[in-house]
Amino acid sequence: MLIVKIIFWVALCIVWYSYVGYGILLYIWLRIRRVFKKSAQPILQENQLPEITLLVALYNEADIVERKIENTFQLNYPKEKLRILFVTDGSTDATNHIIQKYPSIQLLHKPGRSGKVAAINRAMEFVSTPITVFCDANTFLNPEALREIVKHYVHPDVGAVSGEKKVVAQLSDPSQGAMHAAGAGEGLYWKYESLLKRLDSEFHTVVGAAGELFSLRTPLFIPVQEDVLLDDFIISMNICKDGYRVVYEPKAYACEAPSFNLKEEQKRKIRISAGGIQSILMLLPLLNIFKYGALSFQYISHRVLRWAVCPFLLPLILMLNVILVIRDPHPLYVALLVAQAAFYLAAIGGWVFALNNIKVKLLYVPYYFVFMNVSMFLGMKRFFSKTQTVLWDKAKRQAAPPLQ
Repeated sequence: MLIVKIIFWVALCIVWYSYVGYGILLYIWLRIRRVFKKSAQPILQENQLPEITLLVALYNEADIVERKIENTFQLNYPKEKLRILFVTDGSTDATNHIIQKYPSIQLLHKPGRSGKVAAINRAMEFVSTPITVFCDANTFLNPEALREIVKHYVHPDVGAVSGEKKVVAQLSDPSQGAMHAAGAGEGLYWKYESLLKRLDSEFHTVVGAAGELFSLRTPLFIPVQEDVLLDDFIISMNICKDGYRVVYEPKAYACEAPSFNLKEEQKRKIRISAGGIQSILMLLPLLNIFKYGALSFQYISHRVLRWAVCPFLLPLILMLNVILVIRDPHPLYVALLVAQAAFYLAAIGGWVFALNNIKVKLLYVPYYFVFMNVSMFLGMKRFFSKTQTVLWDKAKRQAAPPLQ
């Protein structure tokens, strides 16, 4: 029983640390460090603004591309220093014809489909500006986003800058519980992730940029293998491996609509989970904390534990807790088992209510937590069975959100 207890408490501590303790540890450390070290905000004068390329990869975005173009033209950045490059990969709808109506946008089109990674690799050959900014076709940037991003490049150790992703839903029929559950869960998750990214950035570096809005020093771009699922993560982590930092800038943000429903959100999560496992295998050297120090500590704490360890520990903790209550019904173990049972019942309740179009806010957190971890198992299965395609398989999303 001693071994069972040790495994139980170690597993419980790892899960708690991964989802809660890591953030608390960073927060406490940074509060102490701020007492001794004040950080100044970087400032760029108008004549110091660098030339940049805004690169957007698209596939069959005819329904939203005009709004994307309109949003791009509204960005507050000197027109003579902003180059706009759209690359389409095998689009078969009217996307290309719509883009061609705007001569200030350079369009790169290839008839056959090769995937987003291949499209980005191809487009980067045409980029000559010192800074490249990537964003998705279905995200809309705030007017000051580009200025807020480029100011960080005054620091020579900054190799990339990541903006903030905001999941914003349109006001819709409150009876659409499944739609609201997907949006609410995704929104809560990204709010928490945004907080962790702020802490990560101040501590040392962001551990992987989000493709909705991130930038890099163009010379640091290394073409990615075309079978890579999380291109933004691999590109930014390769920059970290080379000794540069990735900075998080919350004043530069991309607004995105939540997934249309839970099925569509699960499709997206499974792809991300498959990509997470692939990324860990591709970045095995980063597990060497003696070589990469703070970067390895952040990478293991924020990513590896969540993607490859915690999904297995959660059912193990529940199983061991049952064994401990049967063999040693100590009040502490009974209380922990009751808490776990209540949490998973709440998650099941959230799932049932969502399927029946009933919105219950209290159940969003437990449902989405279990939802993410189940998706990770399915993502692992997809990756190891080689059934996850690198080609775009767009998840349907709700109506385009208002810019916040």
